[in-house]
Amino acid sequence: MVMLGLSKQELDLIANRMLRGIAGLVVLDIARYPEPEESGDRPLGERIIAYIESAFAAYRVEWPSLFLHKTIGEDFFLYIGLEAGIPDAGLHIREVGMQIKLRLEQRLSATFGEDALIFQMGCAYMMPADHADTGKIVYDAAKRAIREARRSSVPRSGESVSRTERFLSILENQAIHAVYQPIVSFADGNVFGYESLTRGPKGSDFQSPLELFKFAEGEGLLYTLDRLAREKAIAGCGDLQKEQRVFINIPAHVIHDPHFTPGRTLKLLEERGLSPHNVVFEITERSSIEDFSTAKKILQHYRSQGYQIAIDDAGAGYSSLQAIAELHPDFIKVDRSLIHNIQKDKIKEHMLETFVAFADKMNIRIIAEGIEQTDELYKLMQMGIHFGQGYLLARPSSKMEPIEPRLVEQIRHQHRLRGSGGFPTIGAIAAPIRIFEPGTNISEAAGFFKENENELAAVVVSAGVPVGLVMREKLFQQLAGQYGIPLYWNRPIYRLMDPSPLIVDEQLTLDQVSQMSTARETKNLYDYVIVTSGERFIGVASVRSILESITKVRIEHARTANPLTGLPGNLQIQRELNRRIMDNRDFSVIYADLDFFKWFNDRYGFQKGDELIQYTAELLRETSGLYGEPDDFVGHIGGDDFIVLSRTESPNRLCEEMIRRFDAGVTAFLDPTEPVRVLDREGNRVQTDRVNISLSLIVCECCSSITAEYISSAAAKLKKRAKAHMGSVYFHERIGQRVAEC
Repeated sequence: MVMLGLSKQELDLIANRMLRGIAGLVVLDIARYPEPEESGDRPLGERIIAYIESAFAAYRVEWPSLFLHKTIGEDFFLYIGLEAGIPDAGLHIREVGMQIKLRLEQRLSATFGEDALIFQMGCAYMMPADHADTGKIVYDAAKRAIREARRSSVPRSGESVSRTERFLSILENQAIHAVYQPIVSFADGNVFGYESLTRGPKGSDFQSPLELFKFAEGEGLLYTLDRLAREKAIAGCGDLQKEQRVFINIPAHVIHDPHFTPGRTLKLLEERGLSPHNVVFEITERSSIEDFSTAKKILQHYRSQGYQIAIDDAGAGYSSLQAIAELHPDFIKVDRSLIHNIQKDKIKEHMLETFVAFADKMNIRIIAEGIEQTDELYKLMQMGIHFGQGYLLARPSSKMEPIEPRLVEQIRHQHRLRGSGGFPTIGAIAAPIRIFEPGTNISEAAGFFKENENELAAVVVSAGVPVGLVMREKLFQQLAGQYGIPLYWNRPIYRLMDPSPLIVDEQLTLDQVSQMSTARETKNLYDYVIVTSGERFIGVASVRSILESITKVRIEHARTANPLTGLPGNLQIQRELNRRIMDNRDFSVIYADLDFFKWFNDRYGFQKGDELIQYTAELLRETSGLYGEPDDFVGHIGGDDFIVLSRTESPNRLCEEMIRRFDAGVTAFLDPTEPVRVLDREGNRVQTDRVNISLSLIVCECCSSITAEYISSAAAKLKKRAKAHMGSVYFHERIGQRVAEC
């Protein structure tokens, strides 16, 4: 096409690119020449255009998608080709054009002076049509691109040009860096991973990541900046442990970028001894996903390589909730807006409970962002949140720093207070409250309650030890009586406090405290319960909070328990096993299953079979209660398989008692009037006259290398040995290795 300077061969090239994928046109129109041109210095203009021509030839190596360029007078036509099926193709075409434009302006400025050329830019798609030849398609696209270029604003020399150039300089010099904020496991207080956060040059107007990415998106350079930020994030992972993760933020539509995971990213991981398994792509809310079908296919491709996916800002908007439903992420990051003061806001608590229940069902782990208060931390742990992040735990740092040892211990202590198998301890729900010294004037206490209408109680504490309780209603009743104010107003608070409130240790379980609380006199029935650690005051619990927590435990137990035996099912078994492993204390695991149960079930029927299963469950529970420890856990894996977790110092005796009791009681389930002919699963007769019980005892010594999978593997080997032995029997093995901190 003559007017666009295109030969037939070039038109054929464009036609082929349109058929193979996506073709676009970028027009660069000279908006301002340097000052000498205005004086008629044509040789300078010719030198500039020749420079631009040679630059385009070089840029075709740097930008392979630039497959053709033409110069018509003072207009430059760049033809861009992309592969088929790329969403947001217009954005990719505009990005290439903007990169070339800014690169040209920067290089021209360096070569011909600071006030050199400025370009206006326009872009257009080129799509094949049934009744139009390629020349007509290109001509129409050129008109649209030229029209857009000439309508775009012409930046004046000065601040706006300088800012664009400064931004381009940041990209050219890779002048951004990553900082890392720990993501902490609530199971053991250890750092699970780090979120990488991008920062621009310190002290500049691009220091803030919000401003940095906002400007990049406006200039059509979002993909370029994101790729650089991703590489910087991985480059700083030298201290990342093999079991840890780095969470890298990506705008939602960047997943469509054909260079989303370039070879350079994988190379950086390998240089640091890491793999895609260590990377979690955190999809942020800078833009929403419009094509979920394509996004799911792309993300599945990355998952197959080992990468994981997180959805950020959950609870902050509808789009993140839709992304969770559509993309099935590995992690959900709950927004700070839902976490702030959650211990005081029932609506937020109920919303987060919904997330927790959903995540448990979908095997998704939840990360709470923006934790800044200890009360928030304890409440989130109580609710079963998996991980946390926020200024309370650690601020972002240029290095991957651990969190303070005192915080690790606090989290581990609070985790232990959540209890095992049954009810959590009262310490897990203890809440802070206003305290007064015994000598505080009653007038001050009354003033506090008047100014804080939602506060129902206060605790009187002396040298850290609770000595009394003041309930708001009772205090005002006493002051409202005849001569109440004249008599008490300026007297110390100990005169009107309850000197004998219910004080309990943090290790008592909720059901124990509930029984103690409801056994009080009627007048004290709804008084707060004071919680101590040792003898020192740590918080209070209202009767309402105790009952609500007990109800939640019972509902959860009913939801996950085995319906036949009422024992905890596999979800609770897994949680409890992981908790014991993380506690870093010795414990024993006993796997129990019945030999020849299929024969018994076939011979006596399903009802008798169910009765035998229930008998076994009750036997294990009773024996554990008599010969184990108070916090022993008994679970029902399924069928005739059970598990017992115990910290008893005599696990062998516990196994022996289980076998003795089972053998003594199982004969009651057999018909004494009929000869017993026991068959194995293949129908072969075996030399026994009853159902037997086989036990696999694994004694776990505290060791960081112990995992649930390791325990299960060891038990399977013991089970095989036990099954080969006729009669009820147990085999045992000790795993792990004692370490200094144990």
